[in-house]
Amino acid sequence: MENRDVRQVTDSRVLAALSHPLRRRLMDVLKVHGPTTVGLLAERTGQAPANVSHHLKVLAAADLVVEAPELARDRRERWWRLVSRGVRWSSADFDDDPAARAVADAAISLNLDRQVTLARVWHAADEATHAAWGDGPFSTDRWLRLTPEELAELGRELNDLLTRWGDREIPDDGRERHPVFVFAHGVPAQP
Repeated sequence: MENRDVRQVTDSRVLAALSHPLRRRLMDVLKVHGPTTVGLLAERTGQAPANVSHHLKVLAAADLVVEAPELARDRRERWWRLVSRGVRWSSADFDDDPAARAVADAAISLNLDRQVTLARVWHAADEATHAAWGDGPFSTDRWLRLTPEELAELGRELNDLLTRWGDREIPDDGRERHPVFVFAHGVPAQP
């Protein structure tokens, strides 16, 4: 199953817009909380509204976010939303241009840094926070023997599973649900 709400990026200028920690975080906040005002984005990221506005303009120029004026209660209130729920790219699309390849490599590095940082923040949390989540949080890894085609199939299956959980209707059972970050990498490597 292909997720049509994921943008395939082939323009290094879009990757350059993504390759900034605050812009990546702003997109994450919009992904988790949906359309949001500049003020709420500033509050959720601990940034000044003027700084958030600047970075939203960079993301908008790359067609990653758009204003949502229909949500504003007055002319001063500015709401923003994602254009697509996700983005993906292949480094191979940038191999012909060394500058574009450097941008793609920087975007990959930023993603890895963000993912590892989120895991580290969880592991550094206090015992009460860990106890509140019980056995839910997990970490797993496996060494598999796969062909390139099998690895691609595994990736599609994992993405389909995460899409199913991400797109499910949230039960109206009165239980509070919190954002949970899940990531996985399947890469050829040597032990």
